[in-house]
Amino acid sequence: MAGTLFLCATPIGNLDDITFRVLETLKTVDLIAAEDTRHSIKLLNHFNIKTKMTSYHEFNKIEKAQYLVKELEQGKNIALITDAGTPGISDPGEELVRQCYDANIKVTSLPGACALITGLTMSGLPTRRFCFEAFLPTDKKLRAHILESLKLETRTIIIYEAPHRLKKTLSELYGYLGERRITVLRELTKKHETAFVATFKEAIDYYEENEPKGECVLVIEGISVKEVEEEKAKEWEQLTLKEHVELYMKQDMSKKEAMKQVALDRGMKKRDVYQALLEE
Repeated sequence: MAGTLFLCATPIGNLDDITFRVLETLKTVDLIAAEDTRHSIKLLNHFNIKTKMTSYHEFNKIEKAQYLVKELEQGKNIALITDAGTPGISDPGEELVRQCYDANIKVTSLPGACALITGLTMSGLPTRRFCFEAFLPTDKKLRAHILESLKLETRTIIIYEAPHRLKKTLSELYGYLGERRITVLRELTKKHETAFVATFKEAIDYYEENEPKGECVLVIEGISVKEVEEEKAKEWEQLTLKEHVELYMKQDMSKKEAMKQVALDRGMKKRDVYQALLEE
């Protein structure tokens, strides 16, 4: 009978945030796959856990996942832990989970600490709808593509960032998104935890004078639906009303349907579009 893969959430700072269930699982599984064994040994030693560890990280995730799946197929139970937080969130855990499902291996997740949820709930920004971008890519072209795509994002945006890149990232976000409300959260659950509620400009000015320390979670307000509609309407202003209508008619719309769609695009009433076309 095949074993089970346990995704075990570990503390993001305060060790007291570990759950009893995770502790029991880490003690009883056959093997712990850890993102960084040198980091995780401190956690295991703190709770007197003697279970054997093996490394599973970004640079060996394909081959090592294949090895771990074989171990699971032979009946071993394996716990996966990341350096901090919930495995599979912005780390290589998702590859192992995928391979487990391909091999019909049971996977279960033991909930616990997660920096993005902790940061979101502390941010003071809307929590009902949000999107998570983790760490922005270092590739310039891909990074620019993602930042451009966030311009019209109406949901609250969550981004992770390292302290030495914080000032640069804040400036980039300001350049792409314009002035927004932002909460910069640092050292979550630790002694020097801070939640800095500001605007982009205020945050940029502050960190120019105060060197950031500790891993950061950036929670950024989304653009309002009204602003999205206004931005989209501006795009159509490059076309005359006649060109706009003809654009849709070329897509096999009737003139009536085309005028209706143009009115929606531009935030106008259909009769105003009709009247403007007559005058034009």
